[in-house]
Amino acid sequence: MDFSTYFRDYPNAEGRFGEFGGAYLPPELQTVFVEIDRAYHQICHSSRFISELRRIRKEFQGRPTPIYYCERLSQSLNTGCHIYLKREDLNHTGAHKLNHCMGEGLLASFMGKKKLIAETGAGQHGVALATAAAYFGLKCDIYMGTVDIAKQAPNVARMKILGARVIPVTKGLQTLKEAVDAAFEAYLNEYQDAIYCIGSVVGPHPFPLMVRDFQMCVGIEAREQFQAMTGEMPDAICACVGGGSNSAGLFAPFLGDPVDIYGVEPLGRGSGHGEHAASMTYGKKGVLHGFESMLLQEQDGSASPVYSVASGLDYPAVGPEHAFWNQIGRVKYVTCDDRDAIDAFFKLSRLEGIIPALESAHAIAYALKWGRENQGRTILANCSGRGDKDIDYVMENYGIPEI
Repeated sequence: MDFSTYFRDYPNAEGRFGEFGGAYLPPELQTVFVEIDRAYHQICHSSRFISELRRIRKEFQGRPTPIYYCERLSQSLNTGCHIYLKREDLNHTGAHKLNHCMGEGLLASFMGKKKLIAETGAGQHGVALATAAAYFGLKCDIYMGTVDIAKQAPNVARMKILGARVIPVTKGLQTLKEAVDAAFEAYLNEYQDAIYCIGSVVGPHPFPLMVRDFQMCVGIEAREQFQAMTGEMPDAICACVGGGSNSAGLFAPFLGDPVDIYGVEPLGRGSGHGEHAASMTYGKKGVLHGFESMLLQEQDGSASPVYSVASGLDYPAVGPEHAFWNQIGRVKYVTCDDRDAIDAFFKLSRLEGIIPALESAHAIAYALKWGRENQGRTILANCSGRGDKDIDYVMENYGIPEI
């Protein structure tokens, strides 16, 4: 594929990346999403909007985030491989999520909305959106499964401190999928005064496009920084993939480059039913939450139960653009199980002094695996978030390994 016109051609006017994407909406929301689409396309080409977003990124978020060479982690492989990290854990609020939340908050203000509504799994999207709401003077409701509320107590506290209402979701598995269900249901009743700020490159058009665009600062920075640091491009890049926002942001600017790209899905406890959330690896095409993509599903087409040690990855579908990249062969999707993610969590902490989010640990685990198999080559992994939120859960469930 010729990627020189990629961003002009995808998604198309119907919000489709090839056969994936679209907008499957109840009648009462169809005009609402058309309004959002029009507003976004009006402001995304506005120099005033772009200048304001750049100012926010620099002065409030602390961008650009750096690239870091993991010298001791690389040496531990004894293969001559070099592992680099894009340090999104140093972005304000501790993860990549603020990149699109500030953009969505700015869009909501432009549209005259008074409230931001969202779901969250690991809590990083919820914290980021609560931060954006405080910044723009908007109300904020965050829907979160009770299982994730128990796992992510520090982030729940942060959301409340920032002024958001955290609304427990008690249906089903009480995790991310159910939180999305509840947030959509609430939005149906409040769309005139609120905007639903989807937390990943999922959902009905135009959200996969919008979130990708807002997250592309990650890859644009990384591409420039890596060449400035090393004089060349990395041999490979990788990032974790749940819905796929951090990975889409990293991958998109590298699509036309001679770089191998790997999306790392959560294999959880294994390949059994309900034991993982690897929708690209084990799913099939289906519709969920208003979009068509690869979906882990039952025989009747409903979403299957999913699991991952990382709350931000336990979602039964994946962004439609990821499904498209997989179909055309540009990105290879691989898996990492809980055990390897926990091992990478401690390795990066002990060897580099960086405690990653459990989501990010999946990408770092794959970078270690790739490094063992690719002597003398370089890989850039996205450290999409910091692990403060996971420390209590890890200590309670895995303890601290002896040195």
